[in-house]
Amino acid sequence: MLFPKRIAIKLLTLTLALFPSVLLAQDAHIGSVRTEFRMLGPNNTIEVERFDDPKVQGISCYISYSQVGGISGAVGLAEEASEASVACRQTGEIIFNPAEVEGQEVVFTQRRSVLFKNMRVVRMHDAETETFVYLTYSTKLVDGSPKNAVTAVHYGDLTPAQ
Repeated sequence: MLFPKRIAIKLLTLTLALFPSVLLAQDAHIGSVRTEFRMLGPNNTIEVERFDDPKVQGISCYISYSQVGGISGAVGLAEEASEASVACRQTGEIIFNPAEVEGQEVVFTQRRSVLFKNMRVVRMHDAETETFVYLTYSTKLVDGSPKNAVTAVHYGDLTPAQ
């Protein structure tokens, strides 16, 4: 009776090791649109998700990325494209501890292939202009992609010119 339980635990451990993005706190799946019909398995789509900056209250980021369908996409073996887009906006009062916010920090990561590819969003702090800059890009084990997207959120007071 213990044998099947051990197998189940090993399978769960392997699944979590291969797909750690399941463990990430992704706040919301906003929606998706179909880009290509697949006869077998799910269709190719563009997905839109929201995540809140973990250290800066009041900023939410929206990312869009392609999702490969078909059989390989359904079982998690498809290598996803490197293209992604990010748009971050003030969604409430911006509150953060300057001592905890590094100059540059990964705030979101998602696995884009079984072993070697990740999509990341990095927050950069431009203290001089009181702005948070968010950059999305893809990495691979050996090399990454130059394809990227950037957005910025100003948090300081803006006084009109006189």
